[in-house]
Amino acid sequence: MIDLKDLRENPDRYRKGAADKQYDPTLIDRLLEVDAEHRRLLAQREALAAEKNRIGKQIGQLAGRIKKAGGEEKAELEREMAQLQQRPAQMKQQEAELDHRLAELEPQRDDLWLQVPLPADADVPVGRGSDDNVEIRHWSPEGFDPARPFADNRGFEPRGHIELMQKLGMVDFERGVKLAGSRSYVLTGDGMLLHNAILQYAFRYMTMEMGFTAMSVPVLVREQCMVGTGFFPQGREQVYTVGDPARFRESLGQSEQADPYTDTSWVDGYLTGTGEVGLMGYHQDEILDADSLPLCYTTVSTCFRREAGAAGKDTAGLFRVHQFDKVEQVVICRADEAESRNWHAKMIGFVEQLLQRLALPYRLLQCCTGDLGPKNADQIDLECWMPSRNGYSETHSASRLYDYQCRRLNIRYRDPEGKANIIAHSLNNTVAASPRLLIPIVEMYQNADGSITIPEVLRPLLNGRERIG
Repeated sequence: MIDLKDLRENPDRYRKGAADKQYDPTLIDRLLEVDAEHRRLLAQREALAAEKNRIGKQIGQLAGRIKKAGGEEKAELEREMAQLQQRPAQMKQQEAELDHRLAELEPQRDDLWLQVPLPADADVPVGRGSDDNVEIRHWSPEGFDPARPFADNRGFEPRGHIELMQKLGMVDFERGVKLAGSRSYVLTGDGMLLHNAILQYAFRYMTMEMGFTAMSVPVLVREQCMVGTGFFPQGREQVYTVGDPARFRESLGQSEQADPYTDTSWVDGYLTGTGEVGLMGYHQDEILDADSLPLCYTTVSTCFRREAGAAGKDTAGLFRVHQFDKVEQVVICRADEAESRNWHAKMIGFVEQLLQRLALPYRLLQCCTGDLGPKNADQIDLECWMPSRNGYSETHSASRLYDYQCRRLNIRYRDPEGKANIIAHSLNNTVAASPRLLIPIVEMYQNADGSITIPEVLRPLLNGRERIG
């Protein structure tokens, strides 16, 4: 959520910010119009309240004077008292009308307010979508050059992860689809062991080496947690809803246009698509001790995504699935741009070091404005080389959000003097998401005979084994 006061003072910044992110900039004008009317009516309501207080005091003063007065003076004061006593009754109707109008306008204002995207930082390149993203740098282990064909690097033609894992009994797609439908899978035997080893290693790396606090958070959360972290109202179509369908069917009889996305009376909660939701929601509506910042959290959680809009895209294999597991890192820090930028670079560095330990070729992409979500001031994607896709593909995403999430979640901290509450900043980044990360590991570590060498750093978690197959 953006600072509404700043939007009133700098509307052109937000118009440009919306347009750069491919949002309708007239959203800003609609919000300003509703906000202005809301503030006008609120001022009238406050003026009426002030007048009521003033009249009350006058009535009290008159009552005292009437007790002491006599004759014509008393009669005159009593007439004045009667006129004053009529005014509150007249104001009651005005107050009711204003309250009704304010009750209509406030949700309209809040709905528009929640839709306004955070403007991208000035150093983020302007672009329409992922095709306009810019490579920052890349890294490859010694002896492998992604610019050359895999066969030139390794001396044999590569197999894709689907063929490799199926032949080694590491995955069962057919039964996965039977169990849960399209984009489903079952990791079996060494596939599940390798998947678990990746998550264990990443989690231990962030907690034992990088000093992040280990957390367990719910993956079924309330609506406010999704709104507060910026995944609603945009993005509802990507989220699985948990509730009683019978309650929605009942609402169909009560509304001619019942919509499961807007009528949430039947909803019990939502399945999260990232551990970020729970980690950020953990401190909702809290005032933190400034000395406790930064808060550095990591969690490993099961994640769920509907992949709406991806029909026919990456339907085979483990790249785009509905359910996966992810180690996530979140930082809540002071409201300082330099500190946020510093943490952004650090969090990206943690992941680069992890990928280098796994000896996986990767690159960093600067996302352009059109590829940023509504909540991001900046986003850097990390993409690993996947031979079967003959290119780099996203495995990590690092976001800098400034106060956008914390404002929605009402996460504040006291200034050094303890006189004011300041809205904190937040950042997040993937540490390891599997089974997607299995793709570059399996494909980059494959051997000519179809076996897979286990990355050296993962072997202690697999009882010292060096090879699968």
